[in-house]
Amino acid sequence: MKVSCALPSLTVTAKAESDRKWNLDPIQRAMGQLGWWHILVCAVVFPLKFPVAWHQMSIIFLGPSVNYTCASDPSLDRCDSGCTSWSYDNSTFATTITSEWDLVCGNANLVKLSQTIFMFGILVGGVVFGSLADKYGRRPPLVVAVIIQLVSGVGAAVIGSFWIFVVLRFLTAVATGGTMVTSFVLVMEIIGPKWRELFSVLYQIPFNLGHLTLAGFAYFLREWRELQFALSIFSVLMLSYYWLVPESPRYLFTSGNVDGAVTVLEQAAKRNNLQTDTIRNDIEQYAKEKSRTASANASKGNVLDLFRTPNMRAKTLYMCFNWFVCGLAFFGVAQYIGHAGGDIYTNVAISAALELPGTLLCIYMMKAYGRKKTLIFSNTLTGISMLAIAFVPSSASTLNVGLASVGLVGMSISFPTVYLYAGELFPTVVRNVGIGTASMIARFGSMIAPFVAGMGSIAYWLPPCIFGLVPLVGAFCVFFLPETQGHPLPETLEDGENFGKRQAAVTGANGVENGKH
Repeated sequence: MKVSCALPSLTVTAKAESDRKWNLDPIQRAMGQLGWWHILVCAVVFPLKFPVAWHQMSIIFLGPSVNYTCASDPSLDRCDSGCTSWSYDNSTFATTITSEWDLVCGNANLVKLSQTIFMFGILVGGVVFGSLADKYGRRPPLVVAVIIQLVSGVGAAVIGSFWIFVVLRFLTAVATGGTMVTSFVLVMEIIGPKWRELFSVLYQIPFNLGHLTLAGFAYFLREWRELQFALSIFSVLMLSYYWLVPESPRYLFTSGNVDGAVTVLEQAAKRNNLQTDTIRNDIEQYAKEKSRTASANASKGNVLDLFRTPNMRAKTLYMCFNWFVCGLAFFGVAQYIGHAGGDIYTNVAISAALELPGTLLCIYMMKAYGRKKTLIFSNTLTGISMLAIAFVPSSASTLNVGLASVGLVGMSISFPTVYLYAGELFPTVVRNVGIGTASMIARFGSMIAPFVAGMGSIAYWLPPCIFGLVPLVGAFCVFFLPETQGHPLPETLEDGENFGKRQAAVTGANGVENGKH
């Protein structure tokens, strides 16, 4: 007796009804909404988020604040001009970049500067690799980014100069930003709308787990070079992406490579136990339909295309501001919570664990209420909880941390939501550059977050007010965005401009019709 390991497949009639319900285009119908092929691709791609978390958060353990005294003359103050060498407390950390390169006193801000440069690298990587992926496909830039991440990350663990360390960390960040935007777009382009919200959130969970496991790595690897090497060498496994990760059939189709798209779709259909007989004919017909409506240069897009037309421009601005909200409030509130004393390993693990409830709740909310209502709710939750801190005495530390934790849960819902929302809002020809641009804006938020958190020295209520008001403005902006749940992904710039107009027209028509009764 033959045993099949395929996922349960729908009957022809049931599948046709499902396709009509979700308004699937021929590309999605060919490969199905979800099957073993989709699951295998996601299982290969998702681990990319582990090094994303490790590299972004590792500075906590690479360059922490450590106690030190003047070694050249113990009678001097540790930052006296006559002190030329220092002795460091190694009870918690055996070595750090702080102790190895004497980043103390006048040089103490260099640790923060190195992290600011790193976050700028994430910004650069999102834009550069986003554009490359829209021009050359999703897989080639992804593989190049993995190679750069591996080489520069390992190199940073063995060099002997602080500034070379900073440069190599910057290159690691550029590559990390590239893997983030490229891998997410690839996943969103293959998963059907029925499962897209689930997988967009599942895609974020490895980041949470990476944040959690970072504390474990750092606990057992107290030498900063060993930690940096361990976090970087993991990327060697991802060199296999050259063979394991397929090119996005949507990119192949949109760029005019119909044969390539058909080949990938037929492979996906076979793995998912779907029919392959009509795929070529369906895709070729679909290409002819698109060619009649698309402009001659629609197969390639750039960042200016996001702002050329009024509807696309408005949606881009509202979406980018909400990414800024996530970058500012997520990292800012996390730092706000992390100011509490105690064991650094426990603090990092707990702050990472706080992200999980919101991320998991996001799965249900986006499925039940859509992207728009979910983002409005989560931004409002963060805004209200953070504003409430301004009216609580600073001495009530437990209540303050509790309210900030609620704010972090809100941002843990918002971040996966804007990832999915943007992936569904931007058309295929500019999806990578759109998400890359939005991610760049988020990085600006994360770069200024530490400065906002530090404004408590000016006025206690200032940081929570900023972390509260900005998400509320973001929630207001979401009211002007269309709902994307259950709609086919826009392919061309024309699709992107028209998307949302139809919803507004239908809403307006319904309002007129209702007024007649």
